[in-house]
Amino acid sequence: MSVDFAPIGHLVDFNDGKPHRVEVNGQDILIAVVDQEVYAVSDTCTHAEVSLSEGELVDCKIECFLHGAAFDLKSGEPTSPPATTALATYEIALEGEDENPLILVSTKAKEK
Repeated sequence: MSVDFAPIGHLVDFNDGKPHRVEVNGQDILIAVVDQEVYAVSDTCTHAEVSLSEGELVDCKIECFLHGAAFDLKSGEPTSPPATTALATYEIALEGEDENPLILVSTKAKEK
């Protein structure tokens, strides 16, 4: 099965140490750049159903602003309560050989 990707912007647009929300195919996706790696997970907290892009990046985790649930950006797995359900994760591709490549995100979540 082939994966379709959608362009969301260039690395410089997201490389500020903050989480960002983008919409791809009607899905709100959180984009974060940590140590020059780009991650994409669902932007909706599985515990409180609020936008995680309003939370804080801590190392390679996103922390929900409402109740403090945290999720690993690599796997989507919860790393602290009260969340117990993982976030959907999305594949990332970079296009361009320069220091500011175009970021593309898969239009469908990865299979678990």
